[in-house]
Amino acid sequence: MSDPSAPGHREPDLREPDLPRTMKVRPKALRPGWTTGACAAAAAKAATVALVTGEPQTWTEIALPSGRRVTFATERCELPRPGRAEAVVVKDAGDDPDVTHGAHLTATVSWLAPGTGLRLDGGVGVGVVTKPGLGLEVGGPAINPVPRGMIEASVAEALALAPDAGARGLSVVISVPEGEVMARKTTNARLGILGGISILGTTGIVRPFSTAAWRASVEQAVSVLAAQAAGASQDPVLVLCTGGRTEKGAMALYPELPEVSFVEVGDFTGAALRRCVEHGVRRVAFVGMAGKLTKLGAGVLMTHYTRSKVDCSLLGDITLAVGGSADLAAEVGAANTARHGYELWDAAGLLDVAGSELCRRVASVLERFALAECGGAISAEVVMVDFSGKEVVARS
Repeated sequence: MSDPSAPGHREPDLREPDLPRTMKVRPKALRPGWTTGACAAAAAKAATVALVTGEPQTWTEIALPSGRRVTFATERCELPRPGRAEAVVVKDAGDDPDVTHGAHLTATVSWLAPGTGLRLDGGVGVGVVTKPGLGLEVGGPAINPVPRGMIEASVAEALALAPDAGARGLSVVISVPEGEVMARKTTNARLGILGGISILGTTGIVRPFSTAAWRASVEQAVSVLAAQAAGASQDPVLVLCTGGRTEKGAMALYPELPEVSFVEVGDFTGAALRRCVEHGVRRVAFVGMAGKLTKLGAGVLMTHYTRSKVDCSLLGDITLAVGGSADLAAEVGAANTARHGYELWDAAGLLDVAGSELCRRVASVLERFALAECGGAISAEVVMVDFSGKEVVARS
């Protein structure tokens, strides 16, 4: 629990934003789609095959991070001049309300001087990173690590068709002609990504976001845990994870718990706690990264980016509370993202102590929310993991 008398402590607002009470019910399952990263990788491979073989491609096949191989049609593929090829794949986001649905992911490839390897750049409509805290190089294109790896792997497959591939370098430029307009409907500008969209995705697949369905699945998972634990000698423990990576890390952290104990809660922490109280589940662990924990520490239990934003002033308060300098606290409080604040703590040697204080504050928020808003007491443990989801950084 956090000490109310500690320097910089302030009581967060525990109100959970109301969700819409009426939602349109779809008559069938939501159709998944493809990420911008997968589409960019497909375009890059098609263009590279065209460059290597001299033949425009009408379709191409790539590997997703899972190893599954999928096929994409090309909207356009051509060789405008010797040593240069271009291909376009149109993004299909499925039934997800994604602003980049219909985007023309375009890859332009050309030969470089011998022995120069692969050079990946962003072109028109791909954002440029202007602030730290995103895990990307400032001044570089907003192409996230997993999509970058997919593009590189796909291009390598295509280059294997060329007898002299190892001796020739390749330039790959990813562009999205309408990307700058699309980016106005995202949070990119606030995060310091200017001039276009980000090339995103960790799996290559877009899972449609259905608020009602996800919330229902979280509540059902808690009910299943409670039912299976009925009559057990020990109280059940519910482990809330913010996503797939944190769930894998949590399972490694709590190997003694059955699989049913782990729930990918997404943004519905408040809903999960309400169901815990209803079913008598009194022990909860929350495993997450810095961004979600910062929102929870400020009392925001609906953490989806469209409903809330990270307030790094909380991290500045914590910096002072654990003995950081006023200058460092001001820098952390004005950080571009929670990740940026995390990196500043790490550089100052305060990550362990400051991360633990953040975890303690989140635990306090969860316990007080359950008591004040749900009418029951719970015991909460909070664990912060790194951005791979595998390594424990701090815990309450």
